[in-house]
Formats: sequence, C-alpha cells, structure tokens
Amino acid sequence: MAYRYWCGECGFKSSWGTESEGEREQLAHYARNHPGIVPGGQVETDGRSPSGGSGCLTFLGIVIVLVILAASCHR
Repeated sequence: MAYRYWCGECGFKSSWGTESEGEREQLAHYARNHPGIVPGGQVETDGRSPSGGSGCLTFLGIVIVLVILAASCHR
C-alpha cells in the first residue's frame, strides 16, 4: 500500500511512497516551511491491497460457479 501525507497548514502533499518515506517528507516540509508547529494533516492511502486486490474477482468467480451448479441441478 502506498501513502501520501498532506500538510495541515498549507496545500503540500508528499509523494506516494511507503509510510516512513511520506512521514519523513512531511517532517522535512514542516521543518522548512512551518518551524515550531507540530506536524499535522491527513494521511491518504491508495487503497490497493499488497496482494493486488483480486478479492472481488475471486468472489465473482465463486458466484458464477454457484449459479452454474444451481442451474445444472434444476431440471
């Protein structure tokens, strides 16, 4: 999963990366642009799972197989 940190004081957004990379970028931004202010803001995730997000496709495949089985048993 990728993370992007948003500054709570301005429109700055870190680049997409690991959680620790985004946090380092945000801390550097605050030190450079907002000294003396405690870092805040939001953390955005890209929503992708590490496995590639094939859960919906697997579910759909199971549903199709069940529909075919139900149709073949009904005469």
